[in-house]
Amino acid sequence: MAAYWRKTWPFHVLLLPALVLVFLFQYVPLFGAVIAFQDYEPWLGIKGSPWVGFEHFRYLFTYPDGKQIIWNTLIIAGFKLIANLIVPIVFALLLNEVRKMFFKRFVQTFVYLPHFLSWVILGGILIDILSTEGGIINRLLNSFGIQSVFFLGDGRWFRFTVILSDVWKEFGFSAIIFLATLVGINPALYEAAEIDGATRWQQVKLISVPLMMPIVIVVATLSLGRILDAGFDQILNIYNPLVYSHGDIIDTFVYREGLNNGQFSFGTAVGLFKSAIGFILIVISYRMAFKLANYRIF
Repeated sequence: MAAYWRKTWPFHVLLLPALVLVFLFQYVPLFGAVIAFQDYEPWLGIKGSPWVGFEHFRYLFTYPDGKQIIWNTLIIAGFKLIANLIVPIVFALLLNEVRKMFFKRFVQTFVYLPHFLSWVILGGILIDILSTEGGIINRLLNSFGIQSVFFLGDGRWFRFTVILSDVWKEFGFSAIIFLATLVGINPALYEAAEIDGATRWQQVKLISVPLMMPIVIVVATLSLGRILDAGFDQILNIYNPLVYSHGDIIDTFVYREGLNNGQFSFGTAVGLFKSAIGFILIVISYRMAFKLANYRIF
């Protein structure tokens, strides 16, 4: 052990600043979660605010829109999870079959770009192109005799728009891990299959897909821990009161009630509830990843 520390202590020193920042900005603020059990008033502070126990948690489940908000979160996050798994896999399989390297690299770069743009920028773009008055999408629909669709103001279309736009933004970057898996497959397997007369489709079906399954299982199970993260920054930038019944999620609800309306204790209670459920799901997902794909973090 002493020899190990003599060799690795410089790396631990390099890691120390990051650990300090994580501790200060991720763990120290956790002590503020105590206000979820208080009727917190800023001028009284944490020590002076009266305790109310689990009153705010009970209010969450009796809140008129509480169940709908949780349901919205599960629907949007669930469909995002499924779509952001299937689309990158299909894209990686298709791109892996491209033999023109210039075209392959061009496509990779092109589909990666949206990932690096913030939802503040993309939200403005979506609002512009989906507008019922002059938006390019509705102008295209009108040219085919189809009536304009209020994508961001109609609850029936809002969830679809959120999920589709998130997939468009992330599928290229998410495909990297699957492309790396495909690149790592032994070429001799494809050569042997080709000698046996297997078509490209059969090679994909019998070699590529089965060898991708362990990493697919790992990605899918670990994604379960984020099932309550439906995309705060995305929805905050494109939603409006017209679609609260279909698009309001836990995070936007906490932001609106906790900060905008000054209900700090209630907002903290909702956030703490989400964090507790998320922690349980993360533990379950890691156990599933270990059982199904022998994946472990240490």
